[in-house]
Formats: sequence, structure tokens, C-alpha cells
Amino acid sequence: MIVRPAGPADVPALAAVAERSYRAAFAGILEEDALAGRSAAFFAERFAASWERMLVALSGETPVGLLLMTDRHIDMLFMDPGAGGRGGGALLLREAEARGATSLECFRDNHGARRFYERHGWRVTRGYAREFAGRDRSFVFYEKG
Repeated sequence: MIVRPAGPADVPALAAVAERSYRAAFAGILEEDALAGRSAAFFAERFAASWERMLVALSGETPVGLLLMTDRHIDMLFMDPGAGGRGGGALLLREAEARGATSLECFRDNHGARRFYERHGWRVTRGYAREFAGRDRSFVFYEKG
């Protein structure tokens, strides 16, 4: 598995990865209407305007993960559910850290992601609620460095 900067040609494949990952990660956290609102088309539109701030994890030539970063904040890190546990997420996270990432936000109840970040030395600095997908949700804020 390797990590490289994303390019505009990666957007459709990364949008599909994001949709599958989003559904798998948040099925127990968000309602079906909130999950349905984050389709591949939704992600493709977002990624078309932000691919320059993205990294892609590849298994061979196939995109299996992505990371989007704004300044020093990780906006999202998604791995295709079929590609988890093979080191791609860790590679993406290490590359983001090498590029200066120091913060990220996570759903409080996303226990798998929280274990992953904590295993890599990230620490919760605060918890809070904010509106997301039409409802108040509980989040935690992580920092490193």
C-alpha cells in the first residue's frame, strides 16, 4: 500500500470510497436519511473543489482510502471497508502528520476511529455537541503535537 497526493482523476473513485466508508462507519450513529445525504455524488462535488488538499491510499493502482486536510486540521480520513486493517489508514495519518496535521474531530460514538487515533498517539482535548445533518451530535476533538 502506498500514499500519494490526490489528483482530479481520482475524484470519482475517492467519492465512491467515501460513500462506502461513511455508510459503514456511521450506520450505528446516524439515521438513514443522514446517511443517504452523503452519496458518491455529494462527495464528488466536495472533492472536485478540494482534491488539492487530499491524499489517496492505493492498493496496487486502486484507491482504497483518502484523507482531506485543511491547514493543520484533518477534515476526514476514510478507508474502504474492504481495505481496512492493512495499514492504509496509518499511512495516511502518518503522511498528514508529516505535513503538519495537529487536530481532528470525531463522533463521540465512533469507537473504532477513536481507538485508531488513540493508538497513534492522538489525545482527546475536549468534547462538545454541535449540529450535524439536522440534529445535535456529540463530538470529541483530538490533538497531537
